[in-house]
Amino acid sequence: MIAMTSWFTAESLPFVWFTLIGCLLTGYLILDGFDLGVGVLHLIVPKDETERRLSVNSIGPLWDGNEVWLVTFGGALFAMFPYAYATAFPAFYTAFILLLFALIFRAVSMEFRGKMHSKLGRRMWDVGFGIGSLLAAFLFGVAGGNVVSGLELNERGDYTGSLMDQLSPYPLTCGLLIVLLFTLHGAIFLYMKLTGDYQQRIANAAKVSWVLFAIVYGIVTIWTLASVPRATENFADVPALWLIPAFNVAMVGLTGWMVWQRFAFAAFLCNAGSIASMVILLAAALFPNLINATDPAMDLRIVDAASSTRTLTIGLIVVGIGLPFVLIYTTIIYWTFRGKTRLESHSY
Repeated sequence: MIAMTSWFTAESLPFVWFTLIGCLLTGYLILDGFDLGVGVLHLIVPKDETERRLSVNSIGPLWDGNEVWLVTFGGALFAMFPYAYATAFPAFYTAFILLLFALIFRAVSMEFRGKMHSKLGRRMWDVGFGIGSLLAAFLFGVAGGNVVSGLELNERGDYTGSLMDQLSPYPLTCGLLIVLLFTLHGAIFLYMKLTGDYQQRIANAAKVSWVLFAIVYGIVTIWTLASVPRATENFADVPALWLIPAFNVAMVGLTGWMVWQRFAFAAFLCNAGSIASMVILLAAALFPNLINATDPAMDLRIVDAASSTRTLTIGLIVVGIGLPFVLIYTTIIYWTFRGKTRLESHSY
């Protein structure tokens, strides 16, 4: 058995992996969040072919690398918490299929739109790009809302609810919240990448997105506090945890101020802070569970869902070796394609 330090004992490894998976999810939502937001904006803001090409080419070199974080997140969840994976997949089977379809259709649309010679053909793929992005963002939010409010599980961890149970008003509102959050994220990113009249209209879209997001954010916050008591149980036990939502509110407010001042990079960082603190809020609300059940006796705890100590240890070594390469690759790509987007003959 590989020796473990006091930081990585058999008892602590499941919680180390809980943290790492949260980091992977955060990385994906921040990086691919603006890709999805650009796709949503693609449906309504660009007014001609040039502007549509500018939108697509702003994320063209980045989107596939950003999705590595989602693949890594899913793989880590499957390997390190197989019981949680076995519970979540059947529960969200329909949603997973729709998400897979949305992400594939988005990618195919980006690749094929530039190969169409007819205006109608390009427009068809433009709509596919936008709808795929919108659906993916919405499904992430709906899944998050269901995880917070709890799933109907039996003593074996099997999902006993129906699809309609997952489409109650609270998860649907969470889905709208994430769509607006990613739309704002995408608008801020596009503002950094564009120039001229299109940039000015994107700036206006960012303002509208922030206002709508702030309204829905307030609704979801009040709804959670009033109707989802389990989401705040840990905060009542550990009052210091209230610093997390306080930071989240501050990031949301600062994002809006930066958007109005047109400090694009600062706004992007603040919105990334909003996304990161939302993931931390989710983790704080779930802990020590990985999946909440409507019946607390059926909760799937982190320690119960984890793989063996040996698997967790080997996985940690693999991540320690592989993650730096992902970070280096991501940094190089973003540095290489920094600056304003320009259209060339080989562009999308």
